[in-house]
Amino acid sequence: MLFSSHLIAVRGGGDLATAVIYRLHKAGFPVIVLELERPLPVRRRVAVASAILENKITIEDLHAQRANSIDEAKQIMRQGIIPVMIAPMLSDIHLQSLIPNPQPPIIIDARMAKRNIDTHMDQAELVIALGPGFTAGVDCHVVIETMRGHRLGRVIWEGSALPNTGTPGIVAGKGAERVLRAPTDGMVNWRMEIGDSVKHNTIIGDVNGSHVFAPFDGVIRGLIAPGMQVKNGLKIGDVDARGNRDACFTISDKALAIAGGVLEAILTHLNKTQSNINLP
Repeated sequence: MLFSSHLIAVRGGGDLATAVIYRLHKAGFPVIVLELERPLPVRRRVAVASAILENKITIEDLHAQRANSIDEAKQIMRQGIIPVMIAPMLSDIHLQSLIPNPQPPIIIDARMAKRNIDTHMDQAELVIALGPGFTAGVDCHVVIETMRGHRLGRVIWEGSALPNTGTPGIVAGKGAERVLRAPTDGMVNWRMEIGDSVKHNTIIGDVNGSHVFAPFDGVIRGLIAPGMQVKNGLKIGDVDARGNRDACFTISDKALAIAGGVLEAILTHLNKTQSNINLP
């Protein structure tokens, strides 16, 4: 395979990260995902992070599976499956041991924390970060724009992505109201599932006995895993007014645009540093 020696470590396995993983896997890059012990993806059906809690997940035709050791990750990768490991810190895993004859690994911070937690340029030959909170040339080599609109998916080699507005993008005329938030501290329990249709004020679930209501008619696009302990105000779900059930189980247009930017950045880097093309 053309890129089989170029290991890519993706930090985070949410829906945007999953689109990146999907594109890179399709292009032939070996990919490993590094996640938290108790990840909280909202769009669970399109997030490889779900493999941590469920052991495995299939998203479209992408298969991901939890790996509990480096040896297990190697076996999973040989089957064409994406290994997902609990590794909050990069020091928790020796990336170079995962594939034979490796080139320097590429690291992607796709955690969407909207701030730089612990990413810096000397972690890899190429360090890519998604969204706000990073400056290309300072924290990482390249930033990918994640804001909806004209700049979505742009590759930024100098400077930063657009700042975090704190307000979700508008989808079918709905913005902040489409996000379900925990009404109190406590354990999440759901009465409905991702993909279910809801009417305005339908009880979707509860947190410590306090109901979570549908904000409008639509379809449930995302819900964090039931049984999770959450804090008041945490994003725990998402309702889509468009009512397209299939969209709840497939990678979004926004996510794929961002993933395209990541692929462009990697290929640009490899073209500059490791071109083996002999022109006549």
